[in-house]
Amino acid sequence: MKVRANGIDIHYEISGSGPWLTLSHSLCCDGSMWQPQLAALEKRFTVLRYDTRGHGQSDAPAGAYTFAQLTDDVLGLLDALKIGRTHYCGLSMGGMIGQHLALKAPQRLDRMVLADTTSRMPSESRVLWPERIRIATEQGMAALAESTLARWFTAPYRAAHPEVMARIGDLIRNTPPAGYIGCAQAIAQIDITDRLHAVQAPTLVIVGAEDGGTPPAMSEVIAAAIPGARLEVIAEASHLSNIEQAEVFNKLLLDFLD
Repeated sequence: MKVRANGIDIHYEISGSGPWLTLSHSLCCDGSMWQPQLAALEKRFTVLRYDTRGHGQSDAPAGAYTFAQLTDDVLGLLDALKIGRTHYCGLSMGGMIGQHLALKAPQRLDRMVLADTTSRMPSESRVLWPERIRIATEQGMAALAESTLARWFTAPYRAAHPEVMARIGDLIRNTPPAGYIGCAQAIAQIDITDRLHAVQAPTLVIVGAEDGGTPPAMSEVIAAAIPGARLEVIAEASHLSNIEQAEVFNKLLLDFLD
């Protein structure tokens, strides 16, 4: 299903029953990234999954995106669906959006889960993004697929689950270059740590112990900055910890939201 919000068509799916829970995916994915969570979540929550601007079946306008824009996309979607308050779980880019959302519209959030994400892009990481943008522009998204999978999953998991690598690899390759480039420009500039003391939502921070893209140290910074936040590190997981260690991720998520 789609709604028009904040100047674009946003694709979304709703399932389950109970309090609202909004799920926000990582760069180069779409709402299907949350498939390993659905069976557990739908028993207790009305789950809203949406495709971020530039991804999946949502519009992918050209140009640089900002987190103010991506946050307004979420608020526009919630308004269109007449959702007053929601729990929120975002991974990677979705977690970055969540931090901005918690600051801009605290009255819209109940509990918040931030997974495998960061609040600030250090200089050594920021310099990687122009090259990734260049590759996407000149060669297309397929040229980024293998290196991205290597960052997102541990080597043993990649070897043992070729079907998952094929599925997530397809999501990466099918991401519109304009969407990737637009979001990448926002991600490269994120610097919100000094504002997180104002977050009011009870917050759980989750990270894979072997996450090379947004290492545990970045999650430690977020958990220390948000009043009362709790940090959980998942062993034997890299960046997409919700997939690589779905059972552990789901238990942490449900225990916290309940």
